Amino acid sequence: MAAPMPATNPFLKFPYGPIQMECDAHDLVVEGEIPADLCGSLYRAGPNQRFKPRGDYHLFMGDGMVHAFHIKGGKVDYNNRWVRTAKWKHEDREARTLINPMNPFECDPDYSDFVFTDKDGTANTATVWHGERLLVMEEGHPPYELDPETLESLGSWNFRGKLNTAMTAHPKIDPETGEMVFFAYMATGPFAADVMVHKVNAEGILTESILIPTPYSAMVHDFVVTENYIIIPVMPITGSLERAMEGGPPFAWEAEKGVHLGVLPRHGGKTEDVRWVEMDLGFTFHFMNGFDKDGVITVDCSQFESAPLFPTPDGGSSGKSEPHLTRWTLDMNAQHPRATFARIDEYVSEFPQCDPRYAGRAYRHGWYTSPDGELKSTLEDSGYFYNTIGHFDHQTGAVDRYSCGQAMPSEAIFVPAYEGAAEGEGYLLAVVTSFETRTSSLYIFNALKLADGPLAKVHLSHSVPAGFHGSWRQGD
Repeated sequence: MAAPMPATNPFLKFPYGPIQMECDAHDLVVEGEIPADLCGSLYRAGPNQRFKPRGDYHLFMGDGMVHAFHIKGGKVDYNNRWVRTAKWKHEDREARTLINPMNPFECDPDYSDFVFTDKDGTANTATVWHGERLLVMEEGHPPYELDPETLESLGSWNFRGKLNTAMTAHPKIDPETGEMVFFAYMATGPFAADVMVHKVNAEGILTESILIPTPYSAMVHDFVVTENYIIIPVMPITGSLERAMEGGPPFAWEAEKGVHLGVLPRHGGKTEDVRWVEMDLGFTFHFMNGFDKDGVITVDCSQFESAPLFPTPDGGSSGKSEPHLTRWTLDMNAQHPRATFARIDEYVSEFPQCDPRYAGRAYRHGWYTSPDGELKSTLEDSGYFYNTIGHFDHQTGAVDRYSCGQAMPSEAIFVPAYEGAAEGEGYLLAVVTSFETRTSSLYIFNALKLADGPLAKVHLSHSVPAGFHGSWRQGD
């Protein structure tokens, strides 16, 4: 019999707390009208802890669950499934948690080595559709393949034996060539000070891998790919096996390590071609986009002063920090380049997105989630939940916002209205969870007219737990 979740951990309670069911729901109730030209599937990945966790529960360690909204002909079907990883299967069989994926010293004795040998991970962070495969990633392990319609677990995917590292949760797909670029941190072993960059062609074949030693062992969540460069941001969330063995946090914020940006030429660049560029202290989980012109690289991201959710090496707090849309500039023409940055938007924002057809290119439109201060939170590092979706116009600096009120949207995903549509001409899709009804709905917006409100709301009768990232698979 499954035990109840600890009542004191905020990440095991609404809106983050897990749902204990999988289901298929057909022809969902639609309020408003779904655009006739919108056809495809929206996927949303997140942690959904199966059993009472071992040790302290962190949101990053929850068992992966994927939710899908399949849209066609003005109708929407929904399904959700846990990802049947090796961890999930072992624990489902014994009806209890055996493994703490973030701390190998808090595992059941019979599974003390599992964390070091596991090839599946938790599959809880993001999805990508590429090479006719739906992959779900968690960044510490290889990706896991799912059936795009049923969400059936098909197994860990290693690109036909060519991938020997993990895969980031934020691969980048070139909109012109279809090439997918991704990386793995700590590539050669637990807490190793290195990163491996991989390239996969449009057909899904891994074509190149490049090992890059880094200044120190660090957790690297996202990165930047432009037409001519790959930028690896090494920021001081450090990893230390020695610290963990002494009872300290395996990952911690060490500001004194500084920020180091590894810049690799995208075409033909090898290990020896990496240039390390320093920058003043800051931290980002997610990038909106990046592009280059005449050797000058421009990068936009949601930047914090320090990393939230992670302790200092002594177990203390890294302090409260709020992210704002920030622009980096790296002039690679300089003999000794140093990156500079400046805040470009006044609003707190996270989960930034761009029109994927402009990924790695000069662009105008970006979107993000944001708070308006009206939805209060009890989390230690934040007094409010993100309840607003924003559009930022990089050309004019104008901001268009829509508040969901007493409801929290997921990362909003942009979908072009049709092939050949202008940049930003399309729809924004977000899963929105109501604090009043404790149910979730899919909101569909005109991406350039957010303030007008959603064109349609597609209602579920249950809550989709607050999670991480989504993706779109275009239909026929």
